[in-house]
Amino acid sequence: MNPTPHSSPQSRRLQFKMLLLAAAGPLLIGAAQAQDNDGYWTFGIGAGQTRGEFDERALGNRNSTTLPPNAITSLSIATDRRDAGGKVFLGRQFNRYVGLELGYFDLGKFGWQTTTIPTGTLTGEIRAQGANLDLLGTLPLTTNLSAQARVGATYVRTRSDYASTGAITVLNRTPSERKAHMKLGLGLQYEFSPNFQMRAEAEEYRIADALGGRGKVKMYGVSLVFPLGRTMQPAARTAYVASAPAPAPAPPVRMAPPPPPVVVAQAAPPPPVIVPLRRVSYTAESIFGFDAAAVQPEGRNALDSFTSELAGAQYDRITVEGHTDRLGSTDYNQALSMRRAEAVKDYLVRTRGLDAGKVSAVGMGESQPVTKAQDCRGDQRNAKLVACLQPDRRVEIEVSGTR
Repeated sequence: MNPTPHSSPQSRRLQFKMLLLAAAGPLLIGAAQAQDNDGYWTFGIGAGQTRGEFDERALGNRNSTTLPPNAITSLSIATDRRDAGGKVFLGRQFNRYVGLELGYFDLGKFGWQTTTIPTGTLTGEIRAQGANLDLLGTLPLTTNLSAQARVGATYVRTRSDYASTGAITVLNRTPSERKAHMKLGLGLQYEFSPNFQMRAEAEEYRIADALGGRGKVKMYGVSLVFPLGRTMQPAARTAYVASAPAPAPAPPVRMAPPPPPVVVAQAAPPPPVIVPLRRVSYTAESIFGFDAAAVQPEGRNALDSFTSELAGAQYDRITVEGHTDRLGSTDYNQALSMRRAEAVKDYLVRTRGLDAGKVSAVGMGESQPVTKAQDCRGDQRNAKLVACLQPDRRVEIEVSGTR
Protein backbone atom coordinates (compact mmCIF):
# COMPACT_ATOMS: atom_id res chain seq x y z
CA MET A 1 0.00 0.00 0.00
CA ASN A 2 0.98 3.67 -0.24
CA PRO A 3 3.18 5.31 2.45
CA THR A 4 1.59 7.27 5.25
CA PRO A 5 -0.19 10.29 3.70
CA HIS A 6 0.78 13.82 4.77
CA SER A 7 -1.34 16.97 4.66
CA SER A 8 -1.11 18.77 1.30
CA PRO A 9 -0.59 22.58 1.04
CA GLN A 10 -4.28 22.93 0.04
CA SER A 11 -5.32 20.96 3.14
CA ARG A 12 -3.16 23.13 5.42
CA ARG A 13 -4.69 26.31 3.94
CA LEU A 14 -8.20 24.90 4.61
CA GLN A 15 -7.22 24.16 8.22
CA PHE A 16 -5.98 27.72 8.67
CA LYS A 17 -9.23 29.16 7.26
CA MET A 18 -11.33 27.06 9.67
CA LEU A 19 -9.39 28.32 12.69
CA LEU A 20 -9.55 31.91 11.38
CA LEU A 21 -13.34 31.63 11.04
CA ALA A 22 -13.66 30.39 14.61
CA ALA A 23 -11.44 33.21 15.87
CA ALA A 24 -13.76 35.77 14.25
CA GLY A 25 -16.53 34.79 16.68
CA PRO A 26 -16.09 37.86 18.97
CA LEU A 27 -16.72 40.20 16.02
CA LEU A 28 -20.03 38.47 15.29
CA ILE A 29 -21.29 38.68 18.87
CA GLY A 30 -20.05 42.12 19.91
CA ALA A 31 -23.50 43.68 19.43
CA ALA A 32 -25.00 41.33 22.04
CA GLN A 33 -22.90 42.57 24.96
CA ALA A 34 -24.84 43.39 28.13
CA GLN A 35 -25.35 46.99 29.18
CA ASP A 36 -24.65 46.35 32.86
CA ASN A 37 -21.39 44.39 32.65
CA ASP A 38 -18.24 44.43 30.54
CA GLY A 39 -17.96 40.62 30.71
CA TYR A 40 -15.32 38.60 32.50
CA TRP A 41 -12.61 35.96 31.97
CA THR A 42 -12.87 32.34 33.05
CA PHE A 43 -10.39 29.56 33.74
CA GLY A 44 -11.33 25.92 33.93
CA ILE A 45 -10.21 22.31 34.08
CA GLY A 46 -12.16 19.19 33.16
CA ALA A 47 -11.87 15.40 33.07
CA GLY A 48 -14.03 12.51 32.03
CA GLN A 49 -14.40 9.22 30.18
CA THR A 50 -13.64 9.09 26.45
CA ARG A 51 -14.92 6.63 23.86
CA GLY A 52 -13.38 6.27 20.42
CA GLU A 53 -15.29 5.24 17.32
CA PHE A 54 -13.07 3.88 14.49
CA ASP A 55 -13.29 1.26 11.77
CA GLU A 56 -10.58 -1.07 13.14
CA ARG A 57 -10.74 -3.44 10.15
CA ALA A 58 -10.23 -0.52 7.80
CA LEU A 59 -7.29 0.60 9.94
CA GLY A 60 -5.64 -2.77 9.36
CA ASN A 61 -6.26 -2.70 5.61
CA ARG A 62 -4.89 0.83 5.27
CA ASN A 63 -1.70 0.10 7.20
CA SER A 64 1.48 0.02 5.11
CA THR A 65 2.83 -3.54 5.13
CA THR A 66 5.17 -5.62 3.02
CA LEU A 67 2.16 -7.43 1.56
CA PRO A 68 0.22 -6.13 -1.45
CA PRO A 69 -3.13 -4.31 -0.95
CA ASN A 70 -6.08 -6.50 0.10
CA ALA A 71 -3.74 -9.42 0.82
CA ILE A 72 -4.53 -9.37 4.55
CA THR A 73 -7.66 -11.05 5.93
CA SER A 74 -8.76 -10.39 9.53
CA LEU A 75 -9.94 -13.48 11.38
CA SER A 76 -10.80 -11.84 14.71
CA ILE A 77 -10.43 -8.42 16.25
CA ALA A 78 -10.30 -7.13 19.85
CA THR A 79 -10.70 -3.44 20.67
CA ASP A 80 -10.11 -1.07 23.57
CA ARG A 81 -12.36 1.91 22.86
CA ARG A 82 -12.46 3.55 26.31
CA ASP A 83 -9.98 5.71 28.21
CA ALA A 84 -9.82 8.82 30.40
CA GLY A 85 -9.38 12.31 28.96
CA GLY A 86 -8.84 15.80 30.26
CA LYS A 87 -8.77 19.44 29.24
CA VAL A 88 -7.80 22.91 30.43
CA PHE A 89 -9.22 26.13 29.01
CA LEU A 90 -9.33 29.92 29.22
CA GLY A 91 -12.53 31.72 28.25
CA ARG A 92 -14.11 35.11 27.79
CA GLN A 93 -17.79 35.48 28.76
CA PHE A 94 -19.11 38.46 26.75
CA ASN A 95 -22.54 38.45 28.39
CA ARG A 96 -24.88 35.97 30.05
CA TYR A 97 -25.60 34.20 26.77
CA VAL A 98 -22.43 34.15 24.64
CA GLY A 99 -18.79 33.28 25.35
CA LEU A 100 -15.60 32.07 23.67
CA GLU A 101 -13.16 29.44 25.01
CA LEU A 102 -9.62 28.48 23.99
CA GLY A 103 -8.36 25.16 25.33
CA TYR A 104 -5.99 22.19 25.20
CA PHE A 105 -7.28 18.59 25.38
CA ASP A 106 -5.95 15.03 25.65
CA LEU A 107 -8.46 12.38 24.59
CA GLY A 108 -6.44 9.35 25.77
CA LYS A 109 -5.44 6.16 23.95
CA PHE A 110 -7.48 3.63 21.96
CA GLY A 111 -6.21 0.24 20.79
CA TRP A 112 -7.08 -2.79 18.69
CA GLN A 113 -5.55 -6.16 17.80
CA THR A 114 -6.44 -8.47 14.93
CA THR A 115 -5.45 -12.00 13.98
CA THR A 116 -4.76 -12.24 10.26
CA ILE A 117 -4.22 -14.48 7.30
CA PRO A 118 -1.33 -14.88 6.39
CA THR A 119 -0.72 -16.13 9.91
CA GLY A 120 0.16 -13.25 12.20
CA THR A 121 -1.16 -10.47 14.39
CA LEU A 122 -1.44 -6.76 13.83
CA THR A 123 -1.77 -4.41 16.83
CA GLY A 124 -2.51 -0.68 16.74
CA GLU A 125 -2.83 2.16 19.21
CA ILE A 126 -4.15 5.69 18.53
CA ARG A 127 -3.68 8.78 20.71
CA ALA A 128 -5.23 12.23 20.06
CA GLN A 129 -4.26 15.60 21.56
CA GLY A 130 -4.79 19.16 20.41
CA ALA A 131 -6.16 22.66 20.86
CA ASN A 132 -9.69 23.97 20.40
CA LEU A 133 -11.49 27.28 19.97
CA ASP A 134 -15.21 27.07 20.86
CA LEU A 135 -18.17 29.43 20.59
CA LEU A 136 -20.23 28.82 23.77
CA GLY A 137 -23.96 29.58 24.08
CA THR A 138 -25.72 29.65 27.47
CA LEU A 139 -29.49 29.54 28.17
CA PRO A 140 -30.52 30.28 31.80
CA LEU A 141 -33.07 27.79 33.15
CA THR A 142 -33.23 29.01 36.77
CA THR A 143 -31.33 31.56 38.87
CA ASN A 144 -28.28 29.26 39.08
CA LEU A 145 -28.82 26.50 36.48
CA SER A 146 -28.15 26.99 32.74
CA ALA A 147 -28.09 24.82 29.61
CA GLN A 148 -25.09 25.16 27.30
CA ALA A 149 -24.23 24.30 23.69
CA ARG A 150 -20.91 24.72 21.92
CA VAL A 151 -19.49 24.50 18.40
CA GLY A 152 -15.84 24.93 17.62
CA ALA A 153 -12.75 24.16 15.59
CA THR A 154 -9.94 21.87 16.75
CA TYR A 155 -6.38 21.33 15.61
CA VAL A 156 -5.62 17.70 16.45
CA ARG A 157 -2.38 15.75 16.44
CA THR A 158 -3.11 12.04 15.97
CA ARG A 159 -0.30 9.54 16.65
CA SER A 160 -0.50 5.82 15.92
CA ASP A 161 1.74 2.97 17.00
CA TYR A 162 1.68 -0.38 15.14
CA ALA A 163 3.24 -3.74 15.95
CA SER A 164 3.05 -7.06 14.12
CA THR A 165 4.03 -10.71 14.41
CA GLY A 166 4.25 -13.66 12.05
CA ALA A 167 3.93 -12.95 8.33
CA ILE A 168 2.79 -9.35 8.86
CA THR A 169 5.50 -6.70 8.73
CA VAL A 170 4.64 -3.02 9.20
CA LEU A 171 6.61 -0.49 7.16
CA ASN A 172 5.69 2.66 9.13
CA ARG A 173 5.18 1.82 12.79
CA THR A 174 4.57 5.39 14.12
CA PRO A 175 2.58 7.47 11.62
CA SER A 176 1.17 10.82 12.78
CA GLU A 177 -1.07 13.54 11.37
CA ARG A 178 -2.08 17.11 12.21
CA LYS A 179 -5.41 18.42 10.94
CA ALA A 180 -8.22 20.83 11.73
CA HIS A 181 -11.59 19.32 12.56
CA MET A 182 -14.98 20.21 14.00
CA LYS A 183 -16.16 19.90 17.60
CA LEU A 184 -19.69 19.88 19.15
CA GLY A 185 -20.95 19.75 22.72
CA LEU A 186 -23.94 19.99 25.08
CA GLY A 187 -24.06 20.40 28.84
CA LEU A 188 -25.50 21.87 32.03
CA GLN A 189 -23.84 24.47 34.26
CA TYR A 190 -24.60 25.25 37.91
CA GLU A 191 -23.34 28.46 39.52
CA PHE A 192 -22.54 27.90 43.18
CA SER A 193 -21.25 31.48 43.60
CA PRO A 194 -20.15 34.37 41.33
CA ASN A 195 -16.63 32.90 41.43
CA PHE A 196 -17.29 29.13 41.10
CA GLN A 197 -19.27 27.10 38.56
CA MET A 198 -19.52 23.40 37.70
CA ARG A 199 -20.41 21.83 34.35
CA ALA A 200 -21.53 18.37 33.23
CA GLU A 201 -20.78 18.02 29.51
CA ALA A 202 -20.94 15.65 26.54
CA GLU A 203 -18.54 16.59 23.72
CA GLU A 204 -17.73 15.07 20.34
CA TYR A 205 -14.31 15.53 18.73
CA ARG A 206 -13.79 14.64 15.06
CA ILE A 207 -10.30 13.26 14.41
CA ALA A 208 -8.23 11.37 11.79
CA ASP A 209 -6.51 8.03 12.42
CA ALA A 210 -3.11 9.11 10.96
CA LEU A 211 -3.65 6.87 7.92
CA GLY A 212 -6.25 8.90 6.08
CA GLY A 213 -9.30 7.46 7.82
CA ARG A 214 -11.87 9.35 9.86
CA GLY A 215 -13.16 8.76 13.36
CA LYS A 216 -14.56 10.56 16.38
CA VAL A 217 -14.07 10.56 20.12
CA LYS A 218 -16.83 11.37 22.60
CA MET A 219 -15.96 12.65 26.08
CA TYR A 220 -18.44 12.66 28.99
CA GLY A 221 -17.05 14.61 31.89
CA VAL A 222 -17.21 17.30 34.55
CA SER A 223 -15.48 20.71 34.48
CA LEU A 224 -14.73 23.20 37.25
CA VAL A 225 -14.94 26.83 36.10
CA PHE A 226 -13.50 29.82 37.97
CA PRO A 227 -14.63 33.30 36.81
CA LEU A 228 -11.77 35.81 37.18
CA GLY A 229 -12.30 39.32 38.56
CA ARG A 230 -16.07 38.93 38.85
CA THR A 231 -17.07 40.67 42.11
CA MET A 232 -20.40 41.80 43.51
CA GLN A 233 -20.73 45.29 44.97
CA PRO A 234 -22.32 45.70 48.43
CA ALA A 235 -25.84 47.02 48.60
CA ALA A 236 -26.22 50.79 48.83
CA ARG A 237 -28.87 51.84 51.32
CA THR A 238 -30.55 55.18 51.86
CA ALA A 239 -31.36 56.58 55.25
CA TYR A 240 -34.63 55.68 56.93
CA VAL A 241 -37.29 58.37 56.35
CA ALA A 242 -39.90 58.41 59.10
CA SER A 243 -43.29 60.06 58.61
CA ALA A 244 -44.24 63.11 60.64
CA PRO A 245 -46.72 62.50 63.51
CA ALA A 246 -50.34 63.07 62.59
CA PRO A 247 -51.78 66.38 63.92
CA ALA A 248 -54.39 66.18 66.70
CA PRO A 249 -57.98 66.89 65.56
CA ALA A 250 -59.29 70.38 66.36
CA PRO A 251 -61.88 70.52 69.19
CA PRO A 252 -65.45 71.54 68.30
CA VAL A 253 -66.18 75.27 68.55
CA ARG A 254 -69.35 76.36 70.45
CA MET A 255 -71.06 79.78 70.46
CA ALA A 256 -71.74 81.24 73.90
CA PRO A 257 -75.43 82.18 74.82
CA PRO A 258 -77.62 84.26 74.76
CA PRO A 259 -79.37 83.94 72.32
CA PRO A 260 -79.80 80.20 72.44
CA PRO A 261 -76.47 78.49 72.03
CA VAL A 262 -75.44 77.85 68.46
CA VAL A 263 -73.11 74.94 67.90
CA VAL A 264 -70.82 75.15 64.89
CA ALA A 265 -70.47 71.64 63.49
CA GLN A 266 -66.96 70.32 63.04
CA ALA A 267 -65.90 70.02 59.41
CA ALA A 268 -65.84 66.51 57.96
CA PRO A 269 -62.35 64.95 58.19
CA PRO A 270 -60.36 65.02 54.93
CA PRO A 271 -59.92 61.75 53.02
CA PRO A 272 -56.84 59.72 54.01
CA VAL A 273 -53.62 60.81 52.32
CA ILE A 274 -51.04 58.25 51.20
CA VAL A 275 -47.57 59.38 52.29
CA PRO A 276 -44.16 57.66 51.96
CA LEU A 277 -43.03 56.02 55.18
CA ARG A 278 -39.70 54.65 53.95
CA ARG A 279 -37.64 54.48 50.74
CA VAL A 280 -34.51 52.35 50.16
CA SER A 281 -32.24 52.05 47.12
CA TYR A 282 -29.98 49.17 45.98
CA THR A 283 -27.41 49.17 43.19
CA ALA A 284 -28.30 46.78 40.37
CA GLU A 285 -24.96 44.99 40.77
CA SER A 286 -25.74 44.19 44.43
CA ILE A 287 -29.00 42.38 43.53
CA PHE A 288 -28.49 40.82 40.07
CA GLY A 289 -25.85 39.25 37.87
CA PHE A 290 -24.66 40.97 34.71
CA ASP A 291 -27.45 41.60 32.16
CA ALA A 292 -29.74 39.47 34.32
CA ALA A 293 -33.02 39.80 36.19
CA ALA A 294 -32.56 36.88 38.60
CA VAL A 295 -31.90 37.72 42.25
CA GLN A 296 -28.40 36.56 43.29
CA PRO A 297 -27.41 35.31 46.80
CA GLU A 298 -26.03 38.74 47.75
CA GLY A 299 -29.29 40.33 46.65
CA ARG A 300 -31.35 37.84 48.64
CA ASN A 301 -29.37 38.75 51.77
CA ALA A 302 -30.08 42.46 51.25
CA LEU A 303 -33.83 41.86 50.66
CA ASP A 304 -34.02 39.55 53.69
CA SER A 305 -32.55 42.33 55.83
CA PHE A 306 -35.07 44.83 54.42
CA THR A 307 -38.10 42.63 55.17
CA SER A 308 -36.80 41.85 58.67
CA GLU A 309 -36.64 45.57 59.46
CA LEU A 310 -40.16 45.96 58.03
CA ALA A 311 -41.65 43.28 60.32
CA GLY A 312 -44.41 44.66 62.56
CA ALA A 313 -44.69 47.99 60.70
CA GLN A 314 -48.08 49.27 59.49
CA TYR A 315 -48.12 50.07 55.75
CA ASP A 316 -50.60 50.12 52.89
CA ARG A 317 -48.43 49.75 49.82
CA ILE A 318 -44.90 48.76 48.68
CA THR A 319 -43.72 49.95 45.25
CA VAL A 320 -40.64 48.38 43.58
CA GLU A 321 -39.03 50.56 40.87
CA GLY A 322 -36.38 49.34 38.41
CA HIS A 323 -33.97 51.88 36.88
CA THR A 324 -31.20 51.58 34.23
CA ASP A 325 -28.50 53.88 32.84
CA ARG A 326 -28.72 55.49 29.40
CA LEU A 327 -26.50 52.97 27.59
CA GLY A 328 -28.34 50.71 25.16
CA SER A 329 -31.69 51.27 23.44
CA THR A 330 -34.65 52.83 25.27
CA ASP A 331 -36.85 49.77 24.64
CA TYR A 332 -34.20 47.36 25.96
CA ASN A 333 -33.63 49.46 29.08
CA GLN A 334 -37.37 49.70 29.76
CA ALA A 335 -37.81 45.93 29.46
CA LEU A 336 -34.74 45.20 31.64
CA SER A 337 -35.88 47.58 34.39
CA MET A 338 -39.36 45.98 34.41
CA ARG A 339 -37.93 42.43 34.63
CA ARG A 340 -35.77 43.42 37.56
CA ALA A 341 -38.62 45.12 39.41
CA GLU A 342 -40.80 42.02 38.87
CA ALA A 343 -37.98 39.75 40.14
CA VAL A 344 -37.67 41.72 43.39
CA LYS A 345 -41.47 41.77 43.84
CA ASP A 346 -41.63 38.01 43.25
CA TYR A 347 -38.93 37.40 45.89
CA LEU A 348 -40.67 39.63 48.47
CA VAL A 349 -44.01 37.86 47.93
CA ARG A 350 -43.01 34.22 47.33
CA THR A 351 -39.98 33.94 49.60
CA ARG A 352 -40.56 36.56 52.29
CA GLY A 353 -44.35 36.21 52.49
CA LEU A 354 -45.40 39.84 51.90
CA ASP A 355 -49.02 40.46 50.84
CA ALA A 356 -49.10 40.30 47.01
CA GLY A 357 -52.01 42.77 46.96
CA LYS A 358 -49.82 45.43 48.59
CA VAL A 359 -46.69 44.99 46.41
CA SER A 360 -46.43 46.45 42.89
CA ALA A 361 -43.57 46.60 40.33
CA VAL A 362 -42.78 49.49 37.95
CA GLY A 363 -40.10 49.69 35.23
CA MET A 364 -38.72 53.24 34.94
CA GLY A 365 -36.04 52.45 32.33
CA GLU A 366 -33.54 55.29 31.89
CA SER A 367 -36.10 58.07 32.58
CA GLN A 368 -34.91 59.05 36.08
CA PRO A 369 -31.09 59.11 36.16
CA VAL A 370 -29.23 60.08 39.32
CA THR A 371 -26.16 61.33 37.44
CA LYS A 372 -26.06 64.50 35.36
CA ALA A 373 -25.07 64.70 31.71
CA GLN A 374 -22.09 66.93 32.47
CA ASP A 375 -20.82 64.42 35.05
CA CYS A 376 -20.70 61.40 32.71
CA ARG A 377 -19.90 62.53 29.16
CA GLY A 378 -20.05 60.40 26.04
CA ASP A 379 -22.31 57.77 24.53
CA GLN A 380 -19.76 55.11 23.53
CA ARG A 381 -19.65 52.25 26.01
CA ASN A 382 -16.36 51.94 27.89
CA ALA A 383 -15.26 50.96 31.39
CA LYS A 384 -14.94 54.56 32.62
CA LEU A 385 -18.41 55.58 31.41
CA VAL A 386 -20.02 52.37 32.80
CA ALA A 387 -18.46 53.06 36.21
CA CYS A 388 -19.59 56.72 36.14
CA LEU A 389 -23.21 55.72 35.35
CA GLN A 390 -23.32 53.08 38.12
CA PRO A 391 -25.66 55.14 40.40
CA ASP A 392 -28.30 55.15 37.62
CA ARG A 393 -28.52 51.33 37.64
CA ARG A 394 -30.58 50.67 40.76
CA VAL A 395 -33.72 49.23 42.32
CA GLU A 396 -35.72 51.46 44.70
CA ILE A 397 -38.37 50.24 47.15
CA GLU A 398 -40.89 52.68 48.64
CA VAL A 399 -43.11 51.79 51.60
CA SER A 400 -46.25 53.97 51.83
CA GLY A 401 -49.06 54.33 54.39
CA THR A 402 -52.04 56.57 55.26
CA ARG A 403 -51.85 59.67 57.41
